[in-house]
Amino acid sequence: MNRLSLYLLRHLMVAMLFVTAGLTLIIWLTQALRLLEVVVDGGAPVGLFLKLMLVTLPTFLAVVLPITLLAAILFTYNRLTMDSELLVMRAAGVGPVALGRPALLLGIAVTLACYALTLEVAPWANRELVRMERLARSSYSTVFLREGVFNDVGDGLTIYIRRRRPDGELEGLLIHDTRVPGKPATVMAERGATVEGDAGTRVVVYNGHRQEVDLATGRMSRLLFDRYAVDLQVFEPEFASRVPDPRERSVGELLDARDDPAALGMDASRLSSELHQRLTAPLAGIGFAVIALAAMLTGEFNRRGQSRKVLGAVLAVVLLQSAGLGAANVAANRPGMVPLLYVLAVLPTLAGGWMLLRGGALRTPLRRQAGRPAGAAP
Repeated sequence: MNRLSLYLLRHLMVAMLFVTAGLTLIIWLTQALRLLEVVVDGGAPVGLFLKLMLVTLPTFLAVVLPITLLAAILFTYNRLTMDSELLVMRAAGVGPVALGRPALLLGIAVTLACYALTLEVAPWANRELVRMERLARSSYSTVFLREGVFNDVGDGLTIYIRRRRPDGELEGLLIHDTRVPGKPATVMAERGATVEGDAGTRVVVYNGHRQEVDLATGRMSRLLFDRYAVDLQVFEPEFASRVPDPRERSVGELLDARDDPAALGMDASRLSSELHQRLTAPLAGIGFAVIALAAMLTGEFNRRGQSRKVLGAVLAVVLLQSAGLGAANVAANRPGMVPLLYVLAVLPTLAGGWMLLRGGALRTPLRRQAGRPAGAAP
């Protein structure tokens, strides 16, 4: 690689690093709003929150990297144009393909990184995210018991807490339990606390009474107690019967499930769509790079900036992304539309590559002036 390519590559990598950091931070902040209650409400430790934030990174990084690469290429080449550096390079005989070679190499690197993320890291991260959220719900159940509101903690179980003390003790509890068909029960107690044991999470209440109505006979029974325990194992059956999302499945499981999709409890078209999405989505890395290069390195140069070209490249990427999402949704219901995913994945690379190869034949202001006969009016 010559010094000119290294010069361009260095500028591209610095721009991409800053854009990736900024966009990742913005997305992380939006994720933090959803996960912060685990810490703020005082149930789960800070370490679990940090782990939750960490495992969310691979789930969106594969989407962020091609976009940040596009932004870095557009910014870098537009700045070089405004500083007349790109014009000098073209005047020295450097063609569009040579000028775009560093960006193409970076696009290939981004594509490989996205394949590693989508095929291996992201499915593992999705599984870990679900597992840790289950852990937070089952082991730190106090997070989900807010004071002053009726907390629907599961199918048929509602808990009201008047006040929660700093030490974790609960005051003024009302628990309505309809998990037993035909026999709704209501528990009222002065105080209580959540405890963990071998049997799972429970709310232990003190100094209260329990009322149960038999709807078949209309009889009501009342029990006074000094100490009573209510199971909170409403999450365990839900988790046990939950069918993992296709995004949590490894590539091997998706391949095996094509022959026996009933083994995963999923529709075969959804599993097939997820598999083909993982194979085609990373190609956006090289595709977006080629689109940006075709926009910035072909056509006429303008020292005042290439805002129209930048806007055109961004619009093309938005349309491609929208078409890709639409094709993925259609392919999840109609397997015959799967080839459309591959068409949309390779289309930007083919179209942009054709424009780059023709770029040397396109006219620039410098070439038009050089082609005029001597003495001709400008």
